[in-house]
Amino acid sequence: MKNHLLKIAFSVCAFLAFNASFAQSKLIKNLAAGKHQTLVTYGTSLTAAEGGRAWVDSVNKALNKKYNGLLTTLNAAKSGMWSTWGVQHLEDSVIKKAPDAVLIEFAMNDAFLDYKTNVDVARLNLNYMIDRIKLYNPDCEVILQTMNIPLNEHGQSRPNILAYYQMYREVAKARKLLLIDHYPHWKELLDKGKDAYMKAVPDGIHPGVEGSKQIIAPYIIKRLEDK
Repeated sequence: MKNHLLKIAFSVCAFLAFNASFAQSKLIKNLAAGKHQTLVTYGTSLTAAEGGRAWVDSVNKALNKKYNGLLTTLNAAKSGMWSTWGVQHLEDSVIKKAPDAVLIEFAMNDAFLDYKTNVDVARLNLNYMIDRIKLYNPDCEVILQTMNIPLNEHGQSRPNILAYYQMYREVAKARKLLLIDHYPHWKELLDKGKDAYMKAVPDGIHPGVEGSKQIIAPYIIKRLEDK
């Protein structure tokens, strides 16, 4: 088990080093060039619920303030859903909105045991969504996200969450997509103690409004603007 955890940690560090070399997001380049952009956020309650809406709104407001109101952000996430739902509803929820960029996170609920979606199936679903978005518009930017750490009963029902996050890293690397990997920041907070973590994630799975504004939103903006 110790060697397995060390292997995962090494993979995370290696990927973060690789990902750091990626150029600034196409979304930001287009906004900076004065082009209107439509961003669709797609995923679970981590994007759809109160905390999710808080980081989506914060990102939208910050980018519109900087780029002269050129961004339209549409939140197409739905609480309790996973990547199979994401595939089934991609046309109405994403494609019909004609996005210039799509931000995807489904790993948290793909890892939920009751949904019986193993890592290989989750990978197939994720790649299908990427392929379909690119078929709609080859220039549409697809951005992947890993999220926070589920605790208590939420963690018990997602015992392999790290494997799903690692799959997102692997798909991003293989397909040269921007990855916004929130996991290390949440791990750093959890390492300070469970009480500190629970202040930001009160129910053990959903970051609250303040945690979303202070931890998630700033890092998304940073990664989008990294050069």
